[in-house]
Amino acid sequence: MSVAFTKEESAETASETQLPDRPISPHPNLVTEEGFKALEREVQIAREACLAANTIEDVNEKRRQLAIPMRDLRYFSERVRTAQVIPAPIRHDTVSFGSTVTFEREDGRVQTFRIVGEDEADPKAGSISHVSPVAVMLLGKGIGDVASLNGSEIEIIAIA
Repeated sequence: MSVAFTKEESAETASETQLPDRPISPHPNLVTEEGFKALEREVQIAREACLAANTIEDVNEKRRQLAIPMRDLRYFSERVRTAQVIPAPIRHDTVSFGSTVTFEREDGRVQTFRIVGEDEADPKAGSISHVSPVAVMLLGKGIGDVASLNGSEIEIIAIA
């Protein structure tokens, strides 16, 4: 029988539905307690999407529908496995992982960010990664300390 009459895909077509893994950061996988719970939720969401895709009968469509959830499941499972949960800071005299920092820029703008893990960072929502340039510059500093950011200075005015 000719290959044209079989339902099997070529290896080339199958590889089109296998997405490359999401890159894993080389930095320590520090997370807040909330961040760890969010990673666990992402694993569960990916598992549920895989289960749903596995009910599809068409082999080609099943592969397409499994591609993203399988990639996400690999990524988030690894992030949960390597997570180092850091408890919320007890002291607020210096900036540390989990701190919420308010600082004033030279132009008078006041900004507030919470320093969190890479997967939980969302600057628009007020959180930045502990490995971001701003967070690295602020870690270990106290209220009243001044730091240089891109050629301008910022002053820490509150730590919570």
